[in-house]
Formats: sequence, C-alpha cells, structure tokens
Amino acid sequence: MISTKNPLSHDSAPPSHPRRKRQPNPAYSAQEKAQAILALWTDRCKPVDICRQMRISWITLQQWQDRGMEGMLQALESRVNLSQGGALSPRLQQLLQKQSRVASTERLAQRLGLVQLPPSKLANPGEPVP
Repeated sequence: MISTKNPLSHDSAPPSHPRRKRQPNPAYSAQEKAQAILALWTDRCKPVDICRQMRISWITLQQWQDRGMEGMLQALESRVNLSQGGALSPRLQQLLQKQSRVASTERLAQRLGLVQLPPSKLANPGEPVP
C-alpha cells in the first residue's frame, strides 16, 4: 500500500525545542579588540577564554588577529626588517609566515599571468598589462 502523505509535510506538531534566537554580536572598540589580541599574543589568556569573556566566536577572534597583524605590518614595513622575527612569540611568527605565504602566492600568480601572455602583449614593456 502506498502512502499518500508527503514525508516532508509540516503537518506534525512543532518541535519541542524552539530555536534560540541569535544574540547580536557586541560592538567593541578598536582598543578593546587590540587588548584582546595582545593578551592572546603575549600568552596572558587562552583563545577560548577571550571568546567566552567577550562573547565572540573563534572565527571573529581569528579575523581580529589577521587584521591586527596586517595593520602592524603596514605600519612598520618601511622601518623594520620583519624577516628575522627573533623576539616574537611562536604565534606571531606563525601569523607572519602565513602573511608571507599569501603575498608570495599572489606574486607567483601575477608572474604566471605575465608568462602566459602572448609575445605581442610583451613587446611594449612601458604599457600597462590588461
């Protein structure tokens, strides 16, 4: 016997556990974010403790770290040689390595694009590449 009832129909009773509404993310100032990141980078707090205390997700904390590192690198690039990094914590060295891998990958992709151009496009080196 074939059932005429659609297994996906919503005729059944509502679930006993209603969905919790998502709490809005708290708005933090740049100073509060910087303090959280510095506490993490100096190993004063664990990531899980910061996430719990500030009620943020791990992904949000990771984004704050990436943006903080990016800002520091931009601010210090012309004055500091970041390739050595002897006094940096392992976490900061790892973030620096990640940034350099991303930059080198972008440069390689640009170089690959130039190599794949037909010779007629490379005849005028002064012209911008499309």
